[in-house]
Amino acid sequence: MGHAEFPGIPASVPTARQWARDLLTGKIAAPTLDDVLLLLSELVTNAIVHSDSGRGPYGSVTVCLVTVCLALSHDHDGHGGTVVHVEVIDDGSAASLPFVRAATPDGDGGRGLLMVELLSARWGVHHDDEAGNAVWFHLPDSTTGHG
Repeated sequence: MGHAEFPGIPASVPTARQWARDLLTGKIAAPTLDDVLLLLSELVTNAIVHSDSGRGPYGSVTVCLVTVCLALSHDHDGHGGTVVHVEVIDDGSAASLPFVRAATPDGDGGRGLLMVELLSARWGVHHDDEAGNAVWFHLPDSTTGHG
């Protein structure tokens, strides 16, 4: 469906969110879109804060969006649906791979991947020495009549 590269700066978070909104509006249901945008914002923020994407003047974050029709697969109501695949690729980090952190009740961070884990149907991380880290998630969109 689409992919775009954004600079590794905090201002890229709302820019990436708007890009995704423009690309997906009318193609998936509004509640699914809201969840996609929330989780996308978390992943782009994590990439900028915790990877080399946000540490140098040339860092970047790439976002890939794909919608996949599940014509042969059915949800619990017996209807086919769509899955939205979102992937955020950063410049990697020598320190660690992305993982779900234990958040403290009064802490400002540590909830991004936890939200991804709780809201998505599936998610994962993979690392490539040249490309960096990629965090992806799948959200089902089984409503009909959304475009």
